[in-house]
Amino acid sequence: MELIVDHMQGWARLTLNRPAQKNALNTALLAALAEALATCASDPALRAVVLTGADGNFAAGADIAEIETKTAAEGAVDPRKAHWAAIRAFPKPLIAAVDGFALGGGFELALMADVMILGPTARVGLPETNLGLIPGAGGGQRLMALAGRARAMRMVLTGEVIDAETAIDWGIAAYLAEGPALDLAEPLAQRLAGRAPLALMAAKAALLAGEESALALGAEREAFEALLDTEDKAEGIRAFRERRKPEFQGK
Repeated sequence: MELIVDHMQGWARLTLNRPAQKNALNTALLAALAEALATCASDPALRAVVLTGADGNFAAGADIAEIETKTAAEGAVDPRKAHWAAIRAFPKPLIAAVDGFALGGGFELALMADVMILGPTARVGLPETNLGLIPGAGGGQRLMALAGRARAMRMVLTGEVIDAETAIDWGIAAYLAEGPALDLAEPLAQRLAGRAPLALMAAKAALLAGEESALALGAEREAFEALLDTEDKAEGIRAFRERRKPEFQGK
């Protein structure tokens, strides 16, 4: 089972469960996550959701095997876009409990959460330019809104991965746990479950409306799709698989 759903008293825990792939987000897992969140949204007994990853990692990016042969035309009609939209449309508080790697699409998923909690092992980044691509689910825009232009440019252009303390210092995450992120995330979810649910949903909707109206999410996605057809993207993924430095030609 690629997604484990546990219902608690007033809240739910969703665990990304592809440990052999460090919980990389393939299309099936994204679809399962979108479906599970839709179910949680419709259940009045569930007032908050914690999202975490199995075996010490949150999600180490998208599934490279799916991206490797994907063309720009396929990217334009990719079902993943609808899954991402459904995840972002979840109306209740969403907490990301991040340990280990949260890279690429995994970090983009954590950035969609309302509260990000990092464990001391967390390592976050948007290294898509290493593959001749860019973030495709709005991660660059959301990172810039949180960390500022200079730091977002630094991370996206260089592919730099930062540690938990740096992410906290840069305003990317809300909490730094002393141990596993779930140690803070679960009590927080329980606390939120006891608060006024209509007020929390209204507050989330109002805050996101203000933030997302200023983000160029469509432009970022269009640029990602265009890059799928480039030779540099093919070379970047070959180099990743062969564990070598890519030789980009600007084609």
